[in-house]
Amino acid sequence: MAGVRVTSVDWQRSGNGAAHHTQEYPCPELVVRRGQPFRLTLDLSGDLDSEETLIFTVETGPKASEALHTKAVFQTAELEVGDAWTAVKESQTESSMSVSLASPPDAVIGRYQLSARASSRRRHSDRKLGEFVLLFNPWCPEDDVFLASEEERQEYVLNDSGIIFRGVEKHIRAQGWNYGQFEEDILDICLSILDRSPSHQDDPATDVSHRHNPIYVTRIISAMVNSNNDWGVVQGQWQGKYGSGTSPLHWRGSVAILQKWFKSRFKPVKYGQCWVFAGVMCTVLRCLGIATRVVSNFNSAHDTDKNLSVDKYVDSFGRTLEDLTEDSMWNFHVWNESWFARQDLGPSYNGWQVLDATPQEESEGVFQCGPTSVTAIREGDVHLAHDGPFVFAEVNADYITWLWNEDESRERVYSDTKKIGRCISTKAVGSDSRVDITGLYKYPEGSRKERQVYSKAVKKLFGVEARGRRTWIRRAGGRGLWREDLLEPATKPSITGKFKVLEPPVLGHDLQLALCLTNLTSRAQRVQVNLSGATILYTRRPVAEILHESHAVKLGPQEEKKIPVAISYSQYKEDLTEDKKILLAAMCFVSKGEKLLVEKDITLEDFITIKVLGPATVGVAVTVEVTVVNPLLEKVEDGVLMVEGSGLLQGQLSIEVPSLQPQEKALVQFNITPSKSGPRQLQVDFVSHHFPDIKGFVIVDVATAK
Repeated sequence: MAGVRVTSVDWQRSGNGAAHHTQEYPCPELVVRRGQPFRLTLDLSGDLDSEETLIFTVETGPKASEALHTKAVFQTAELEVGDAWTAVKESQTESSMSVSLASPPDAVIGRYQLSARASSRRRHSDRKLGEFVLLFNPWCPEDDVFLASEEERQEYVLNDSGIIFRGVEKHIRAQGWNYGQFEEDILDICLSILDRSPSHQDDPATDVSHRHNPIYVTRIISAMVNSNNDWGVVQGQWQGKYGSGTSPLHWRGSVAILQKWFKSRFKPVKYGQCWVFAGVMCTVLRCLGIATRVVSNFNSAHDTDKNLSVDKYVDSFGRTLEDLTEDSMWNFHVWNESWFARQDLGPSYNGWQVLDATPQEESEGVFQCGPTSVTAIREGDVHLAHDGPFVFAEVNADYITWLWNEDESRERVYSDTKKIGRCISTKAVGSDSRVDITGLYKYPEGSRKERQVYSKAVKKLFGVEARGRRTWIRRAGGRGLWREDLLEPATKPSITGKFKVLEPPVLGHDLQLALCLTNLTSRAQRVQVNLSGATILYTRRPVAEILHESHAVKLGPQEEKKIPVAISYSQYKEDLTEDKKILLAAMCFVSKGEKLLVEKDITLEDFITIKVLGPATVGVAVTVEVTVVNPLLEKVEDGVLMVEGSGLLQGQLSIEVPSLQPQEKALVQFNITPSKSGPRQLQVDFVSHHFPDIKGFVIVDVATAK
């Protein structure tokens, strides 16, 4: 007897999609999550005998094998058993059977081939039923990526848009980002990122077998999102010149970047900076089922020589000496956190893990960073895998300013120390507000606990006891040699200084500030003030000098004086970068050799408003009204609105803005037709060759069609 054959399968995509929270994926295959049953109905060529079972085979990757856990063979039973693949018979008719399949909660994720045969048929008569995709499962308590809160799962796994915080510590700005993990082809692209990694190219079968582990998968993705060392997704560029590609600030989301990489046969997409790398990595990890968020760290240290201090060298005008300054403090830096268990470190280090795809420093010979346990950073356990010292320094390093003299000697300069690692921020769950999560990374600045953690980190890093908060570990004259050297802090001078903004700094307008100097003593003092100003990138790298002047100031006892500082639009317009940032510095030389450096980071303001005129409903056109202003004192004729939003419109929309006279306001209307319900993010950028992009976004609540 030939036996019963399996003739076809109903994947029950709708029911399985709802149960597995995968109904938003538009791909033709079934998408399910590991550790959770999914139902199939199989059509049979006849009636199975009561002793007969169906034998299923699932396989993923090349050279799939049971030894590598990339293949499993299992048969229908009445009950689920253990931590293996199972098939439970739910019901049977003469010509069909409903079964419930389940993978173990630590199954390898990826695209699987499913085949089946009746137990009475020969081993090689398996019927290939098709492919399905298996993802990580934050809803499954036994999965390493399990996240207990449903609100957090909705935000960190299923939300396809978000907010990235940029700017400066005193002026944090929200930028919308379209993650778009459920857009066409994105799941395929995310799986192909894993397949393009050097680990996969070197040993595909072993690489696939490691894909059960979120530690392994996230580390691979952190390397593959940048293009250093491999054919990764995004190429970084921090020089302010983007002629051969797209400026990092032009991107509004990850979808266009990932699709471009895929369609160009894996050619790195030009260009990205930190928030672009973080936005793309968030898309990939949410798509694969790992709860992930984007985090911004203000005054972020890039400690190249790993001595827990950022050393900045300046000249007598407070200008950064680029050739001497290897370390840097960025206005902000953006990375990711993903939520999973650390089976390699132990349960105390479960939870949020730092991952950073921005190519800053190599780790194990590759530009990758993380996963680093946030708890380990807070507790000073910097010796634990992976990349603890670098992340610890990003939020804890000290910022030291040195005056470099013409005779090549150097001396400490008192500066109202920029505290590293401020206002660490992420988007709130279920709303657009900013949440400060600095307390997850470190204890309160200056507290006893913070000093203890710093000392512990120093001991783990350098094997020396920290003498108080300020043990300085410095490179000796010969590179690569270490010595311990307790530096005396710079003498606190007898004057104070601060830049005050007299009018809000607006793009296209003149800047009006004052340097306020106060004599703290009861005697008169003379102060030599050297002022400089430069347009900068968000990494605080100077682009062009726009101010250079000196003042001799006499301060009476306890007197405060204001030195006016004016920078006209014509002074900065040619050299302003798309970051819209200017750095002012005043190096003050007081009698008795005292020195004071006063700095001010300025971000220029701009203006755009977006209104949705009326209720938004799936399948019904609704009008959007955008108000823009020409920020310049000259005519602008090439203005365009660039519009994007997952579930609100297909791809991107480009709308011409009428010619605008200097500082003229314009209203522009257009229609969108939402395709998905729920809160949706609409991004609108006002773009012109004459000024940096002016970016805005609005959340549109879309109702289901009645």
